[in-house]
Amino acid sequence: MNDRELVEALLNRDPFVTKLFYYRNCRPLFLSLIRRLERDGRVWEYDEVVSEIYALLMDDDGRRLRSFGFECSFYQWVKVVALHHLVAKMDKVVIDSESKEPLYEKQGEQAEDESVELSSARTDLERLLDLMPNQRYATVIRKLTLEGYESEELAREMNVKISNLYNIKKRAMAQLTEVALFDKKKYNGY
Repeated sequence: MNDRELVEALLNRDPFVTKLFYYRNCRPLFLSLIRRLERDGRVWEYDEVVSEIYALLMDDDGRRLRSFGFECSFYQWVKVVALHHLVAKMDKVVIDSESKEPLYEKQGEQAEDESVELSSARTDLERLLDLMPNQRYATVIRKLTLEGYESEELAREMNVKISNLYNIKKRAMAQLTEVALFDKKKYNGY
C-alpha cells in the first residue's frame, strides 16, 4: 500500500488499516518518541500516544491528515507531527480537562486497628494490583486509594497535568476491573 492509499484508508476510517497503522506499523516510531520524551521528564503510555495522534490527525474531518503533501515519506511526516504535538502537550492540558470529578472519594480517618474485613479487602486489592500488567496504573490506584495521596500531589510527583492523571486513573480502573474479573473466573474455575 503506497502513501496515498494509506492516507485515503485512514481518512475513510478503515478499521483494519487504522489498527495496522497505529499498532503495528507505527509502533517502533511511537516507542522511539516515548523513549525520547522520557529523557525530558515525561512518561507517555503507548495507548496515550496513539489516542493523541489519532485525535490530532482525524480532528475536523481529518484536516491535518489531508494537509499531508506527499513531499516526503508519510511515516517521516507522522514522526515530525507527532513529536511536535507531544512536546507541546507536555506543558498543556492533555485530555478531559473539563472533568471536575474527584479521582476518588475521600473517607474519614480509619480507626487504628483495622477491622478484619478492611484488612482482607486491602490485601485482596494489593494482590490484584500486583497482577496488573501496567504497574504505572497500579501505582496510581495504590497511591490514591491506599496511601491517601491528593490528586494534585500525585500529579506533581508523576510530572503530569491533573487532567492527564484523571485519564490515567480511568484507564487504570478499567484495567483493574479486567484483572479482577479474570481472577474471579480463574478462582471460580470458569
